[in-house]
Amino acid sequence: MFKPATQPPMLASLILATGIAVLSINMFLPSLAHIAEDFGVDYGLANLSVAGFLAVSAVMQLLLGPLSDRFGRRPVMLWSFAVYALASLGCALAQDIWVFLAFRVIQSVVVAGQVVSRAMVRDMYDTKEAASKLGYVQMVMALAPILGPSLGGVLDMLFGWRAGFWLYTLLGAGLLWLFWCDLGETNKQPSTTMGAQLRSYPELFRARRFWGYSFCLAFGIGGFYAYITGVPLVATAWFDLNPAMTGLGIGIITVGFMGGNFITGLCAERLSLIRLIIIGRVISLVGPSIGFALFALDVVHVAVFFGAAVCVGFGNGLTVANASTGVMSVRPHLAGSASGLSGALVVALGAVLTTLTGAVVSPDNAPFAVLGIIIVSSALGLLSALYVAWVDAHDPLPSVQ
Repeated sequence: MFKPATQPPMLASLILATGIAVLSINMFLPSLAHIAEDFGVDYGLANLSVAGFLAVSAVMQLLLGPLSDRFGRRPVMLWSFAVYALASLGCALAQDIWVFLAFRVIQSVVVAGQVVSRAMVRDMYDTKEAASKLGYVQMVMALAPILGPSLGGVLDMLFGWRAGFWLYTLLGAGLLWLFWCDLGETNKQPSTTMGAQLRSYPELFRARRFWGYSFCLAFGIGGFYAYITGVPLVATAWFDLNPAMTGLGIGIITVGFMGGNFITGLCAERLSLIRLIIIGRVISLVGPSIGFALFALDVVHVAVFFGAAVCVGFGNGLTVANASTGVMSVRPHLAGSASGLSGALVVALGAVLTTLTGAVVSPDNAPFAVLGIIIVSSALGLLSALYVAWVDAHDPLPSVQ
């Protein structure tokens, strides 16, 4: 029962690892106001627990991916979750806002659950099967952003804001035990030295497909960030929706995402990565474009706006798993590094689009500005996918077909 694992992990373990990485971002969000009140600080300072976490998680992805290529997936995952459990405990016990924020940013090491899990899936399966498995992982993981804030709100209401961090602590410790027993090493060819690992980086930087897949992934998810940033203003200023209905509107894009990932799981072993990605990018572009045109024609209805969001989510469901697999398949021996670097790019571009959306959206222009940013982001994602298709046509690489 307590013997260290020697076999590759169950897919369920990787789903849990990915899910807790998402829960760690959003489950405690309903408690932000209470955290600020408890520590006697303004809301902006307490909100650093979100912004700081995201910023450090981008850096963590750049570090953890290469470390898993050098030392193996298993030790990186085990150490990351041990640190995460201790950092969660520190947050739960903190009596000062700066101590709380320090432990909160250390919690960002949980991003290993996403970075290393993706690399392990790529280690365990060939390209098309890896895309299929990642599709199912993403589909189940998508429940986390839907259920997380609700769970956090209930815990806060019943036991106070610290209850969420006690739960993070228990989850971290529980998953650490699970990974010890189930997460066998999948990286069979680790780099001999860290120097050798760093010297192999130019291979990744010179790989045109890597950048094509990465920007396709980043612009696709960037449209999601723009949507969740702007939808509260659209919902209240244009449709007079109450908070509960606004929350439902935010979550509806995830429903589309789950559907797209389900199709990916079914079709990825029969269709090429890039074909599914291009289909996804076209859907993500056409849906918001139709919505924008209908608003311009004064067809102002809640179904128009949220229908466009479902298209964006569905398109991303066809994109994310396939593009992630493509990123890691360009140089399979650098799968961890590729996963980390592309993940950091996604976070960075997401931060830019979130900031841009917040700056340009107003009560008067809300649906046009939000849909416009999504359209531009989706179009750039489609161009990135078409670039990969062009590279494939001129320089075929069978392992990613």
